[in-house]
Amino acid sequence: PPGRRPLHPTTTGKLRINDDYEEAPTDPNDPRAKEDMEAFLRQKRSAVDTRSGGVYIPPFRMQRALDEITDRGSAEFQRMMWEALKKSINGLINKINVENIKNIIPELFSENLIRGKGLLCRAIMKAQAASPGFTHVFAAMVSIINTKIPEIGELLLRRIVVSFRRAFKRNDKTMCVTLSKFLAHLTNQKVVSEDLSLEMLTLLLDTPTDDSVEVAVAFMKEVGHALNELSALGLHAIFERFRAILNEGDLDKRTQFMIEDLFLVRKNKFAGQGLVEDLDLVEEDDQITHELSLHDNGLDAEKKLDFFHFDPRFEESEELYDKVRKEILGDDSDMEGEEDEEDEEELEAEAQKQQDVHDLSAQDSIKLRRMLYLTIMSSLDFEECAHKILKGSSELEGKESEVVAMIIECCSQERTYLRFYGLLAQRFCNLKRVYQDTFEDSFKTQYSMIHRLETNKLRNVAKLFGHLLHTDALPWTCLQYIHLTEGETTSSSRIFIKILFQELAEFMGLTKLNDRLHDKTLQECFEGLFPKDNPKNTRFAINFFTSIGLGGLTDELREWLKNKPKEIMMQQRLLAEQNAAAAAQAAVPALPDSEDDSEPSSDSSSSSSDSSSDSDSSDSSDSSSSDSSADRKAKKKKKKVKAEKK
Repeated sequence: PPGRRPLHPTTTGKLRINDDYEEAPTDPNDPRAKEDMEAFLRQKRSAVDTRSGGVYIPPFRMQRALDEITDRGSAEFQRMMWEALKKSINGLINKINVENIKNIIPELFSENLIRGKGLLCRAIMKAQAASPGFTHVFAAMVSIINTKIPEIGELLLRRIVVSFRRAFKRNDKTMCVTLSKFLAHLTNQKVVSEDLSLEMLTLLLDTPTDDSVEVAVAFMKEVGHALNELSALGLHAIFERFRAILNEGDLDKRTQFMIEDLFLVRKNKFAGQGLVEDLDLVEEDDQITHELSLHDNGLDAEKKLDFFHFDPRFEESEELYDKVRKEILGDDSDMEGEEDEEDEEELEAEAQKQQDVHDLSAQDSIKLRRMLYLTIMSSLDFEECAHKILKGSSELEGKESEVVAMIIECCSQERTYLRFYGLLAQRFCNLKRVYQDTFEDSFKTQYSMIHRLETNKLRNVAKLFGHLLHTDALPWTCLQYIHLTEGETTSSSRIFIKILFQELAEFMGLTKLNDRLHDKTLQECFEGLFPKDNPKNTRFAINFFTSIGLGGLTDELREWLKNKPKEIMMQQRLLAEQNAAAAAQAAVPALPDSEDDSEPSSDSSSSSSDSSSDSDSSDSSDSSSSDSSADRKAKKKKKKVKAEKK
């Protein structure tokens, strides 16, 4: 167009051909050197005597003609097979897309791609030029074919490079943009080395024009993500060249804006560019990367592969490709097995989708805690705060522990205790029983971990639970977790108990607090607070409450400790007497054998002894009841008499 400069400046009216890309002298007898290439192609086509001749033949007529041919190696049969191969390849290439690429690839490999590699490359390049929006799909297809038959990938790259050089010489901007985009996606798929992309960018920016810079910008947007990973230094050098061109200011404003937009894309790390996730179908170990140079004048596009040539070893070639096809695709039985496996994998994937998803990253919990914290901190009073939190009650179902933990955590973070948190916790305990039970569990948890808290946090938490207790929002049974003994308490826990009971005494008064602590229905829960199992523990509890100014709570403990020694002495005396009686009974000697011989007189002696013993015992008891030795003798006599009777 007028006012636009070409891809590279020209010194004369004719197009300047860069010396690096000037083709080597060729043989004048070589048909490829003729000016009219179309005439040469028509001559080659007319040289082959075929029945089809490029005319459309219906499939049933084609199949009937193939059945009529008996010689499978004849030129006529090979020509018809060539036309069928070309038609099949073109049809498969034209209908490929992101959704069906996995189904089209096996169909492509079922055709003889080695024989028709020229047809395949030609069909791919034509389809890409006609539909540049599907370039990433064609590049993914080429990357898969390249892993199995690398010759096809190399041939396609040679043709793209030769075509780009020709378009660059002819100042064909549209073709340069299309081919550079194809090369960019092949670089993303790692079919070709990144060095070729850097050479192309260097060529385009060597003598910058509006068109060449525009092509370079479009190419960089497509390949920049891959270059950033594969060659960061090369990418930096190219962008420095872009910056120098921008600073020179010789280009149009539109081109300068395109360069500035490219720098913005680079700043965003080429977001949205690069390899599409659904088309990343080749594993890194299977990738084959070709090394090509833009300055290599020996690249041969092999255009002759696009046309039919008679093959005297046609049947052997077909059998050889059948073996290659089986290696790539496997037998029919293998294909069926793979299909069954794919069906099973799809069923398993659907079953996994139907399963419940459990979030192990705790993102929901973190989001909920953030919402609770912001709500608590932004509320003016406890009623507004409780209303805002309970507004999303559906989200809080089953997560009451998070609400309780956040209230306690926010309270502990304050410099001084705020009654706001006590009223808020009281409101939740009065609304639902589940919150009351959760606060009771939190009391046990906080008391067991109280040694981890600082003094300020410990004070705030103790005052919070003191508020809940004196307002009866929290049951007093939670005090059963406290055991006030020297061995089961630490300095932190004793400070917690001190602040807790001082808070209760301040709001309830000592009398009401004493009455509540001596409630007969709750005595089992207060056994740890007022221990009576050991005088040592009792004295410790009395001294503790006296030291914090609540000695009035220990009157019952003092009375118990006062009477306890007498009871202990009486118990010890009775125990000693029982032990002495048992020892005396064990020390009675056995009767001699001579006493056994006087059997006849046993009855009279026993009766007389009974009467005498009775009289003796009665006299002794009447005379001196305090004489313990006489009592012991009487008891011994009775035992002897009973033994004689036996």
